[in-house]
Order: sequence, then structure tokens, then C-alpha cells
Amino acid sequence: MTSRKTKIPADFAVRLLAWHARHGRHDLPWQRRRTPYRVWVSEIMLQQTQVATVIPYYRRFMARFPGVKALADAPLDEVLHLWTGLGYYARARNLHKAAQTLRDRHGGRFPRDFDAVAALPGIGRSTASAVLALALGQRHPILDGNARRVLARHGAVKGWPGDKRVEARLWTLAEAHTPRRRLADYTQAIMDLGATLCTRGRPRCAECPVAGDCRAHAHARGRETAYPSTRPRKELPVRRTRMLLVRQAGAVLLERRPPAGIWGGLWGFPEIAADADPLAWCRARFGAAPRTAHPRPLLRHTFSHFHLDIEPVEIALIGTAAVQDGGESRWQPLGETPRLGLAAPVKRLLDSLSTG
Repeated sequence: MTSRKTKIPADFAVRLLAWHARHGRHDLPWQRRRTPYRVWVSEIMLQQTQVATVIPYYRRFMARFPGVKALADAPLDEVLHLWTGLGYYARARNLHKAAQTLRDRHGGRFPRDFDAVAALPGIGRSTASAVLALALGQRHPILDGNARRVLARHGAVKGWPGDKRVEARLWTLAEAHTPRRRLADYTQAIMDLGATLCTRGRPRCAECPVAGDCRAHAHARGRETAYPSTRPRKELPVRRTRMLLVRQAGAVLLERRPPAGIWGGLWGFPEIAADADPLAWCRARFGAAPRTAHPRPLLRHTFSHFHLDIEPVEIALIGTAAVQDGGESRWQPLGETPRLGLAAPVKRLLDSLSTG
């Protein structure tokens, strides 16, 4: 890790702002009518997700939920439906919870106080800083993924940013580089630099406005990507499950998942252990064995911390099963798009049933 006595160039922000005025991004949807609410939604969506992916989701989301009250009053199912395909669904659940907190405790207004913003569900230090800087021009340093990469390279900060000591050093640099004026422009500028020039794989150092005193560029030419260090690699464990695609009369059975855990609150197919018997499950659930049951090809879905191998089993029931719509179960007509939150592999399987 670099020394804490590293000299901070006084004109870092000046150069970055001049570059951003000419080359930065100025026409993103959330940059129009910058309110704390609009910026907050964008910042949550942009966590671990590319701008190009977020834009259509953001537009649809804002059209349906233009303000805090609309989001807070909406059913969670509808919020998750509009999030389907964006991934990391805890973000959507926390966004909904935070909107309800704003409605119930803050009169539907977004707080101007940093501690109050940071205390909202799903909002940490950097996101709170970004919202208040971008929407209100308050001086708060940020340390999102892009800013973290820029600062780690410029200061030649060794180590994985998830390490507390490394993170503390990067926050020190973030504070030192953040100017006293033009906070919204600077915050956008450092994020844009990381997203467009100081990229993870192929940084375009020749075009970078701060390359002249970038320590990684000066001392590790061709090896700038060594900063910051990647997370220590470990082999991801593999979990297995069976998803039961239970069909009858042109519909398939969906169930709501528990609120906690993976895909919490989303709708999906009934699941049993990888070694459990689908026929026994049917007899226990419906009082009779199915007419047919056959496995489909294995489907792998990878999370950040494990692989999930899904064995779909398609089941055709005899007669009418005693499962009522409403509550935690429903019969979804095939060919109709449900206005529910669905995990990516569930949506893929549902689409295949509708077209097959």
C-alpha cells in the first residue's frame, strides 16, 4: 500500500473537470431534472451494472414511479417486475423499503442530511455521497467502483479494495482530491473517467487528463491494470436444485419465494432438493402422481459466491390440482407475461414453456 505521505497534486480536480466538460457524459436520463430521488434510483441501479444496461430499466421505472410516494405505495411485486433481468434483487427490495421510510418518516421528502440518507436501507457511504453531491452540490467524496479504480491507479495503492486498510487509504485520497466547488460536475467526472478511460481491462492512458502524475502509469507502464488488486480468487462452490415446471390446462404453477435469501420475494417454480423425488412431491402436494414428468437440460446460474445448477423437471398434471390463486401460489397462463418479479433463469424457463 502506498505511503500516506503521498503528495496530492493541487490541480487534479481542475484537469478532471476540464476533461469532463469536453468528453464527459452529459445526456444520461438521470442528469435531466436532477432531483435527489431521480439520482438515488439511478445510483442504486448502477451498482455493479453497466450504464447501457440500466438506461431502459431506468426509463421504465421512472415512468411508473416518478416520485417517492408512487414507489412507496406500489406493491413489491410490481417493483420487482420492473427490475426483472437487472439482477441483484436486494437492491429493488431495499429501494422499496427506503421509499416507504421516506414516506412514513420524512414526509415523502428526500433528506438533505448525510447521516439520514446513509441510514436508508440499501444506501451506504458512497451512494449517499453521490446522491447529495450530484443532486444538491454538497461536498462529499465518493468511492464507487469507477472512482476506486481511478484513485488506486493514480496513487498506486496496492491491495484489494475490500481490505479495510486499503479502503481507508482510498477514502483518504477521495477526500483529498474532492474540490470545494463544482461538486456535481466533479463527482460525475471521476465516475466518467473510470467508466470511459480508466477502465478495468484496457485503460486509455494516452487520453487521460491525470496520467501525467499517475503513479501506476509512471512506474508500471503496461501494468496499470495491476491496480487495484483483484479479489483473492477462490473456487466457487456448486449447489444443486430441482425446479418443478408443473403444468395443467395451459398454465404453470408459480410460487413466491421467501423474503430473505437468494431471489427473495421473487416468484418462481416450486423447488425441491436435487436428490428429491418429483413424483413423491406431487403425491404429497396434489394427492396424485402426475401424468408425465421428464427432466430438461441442466441450467447453470452463477452468483457472486456460488454456482447454482438447476435441473428443471417438466410435470403434466392429471385433472385439476387443488391450488388456489392468490397468496403465495398462482397458476400463470402460458403465453402471458406476468407482472411479477422473476429471476433470470425462471423467466428463461417460463419463456421456453410459452414458446414450446
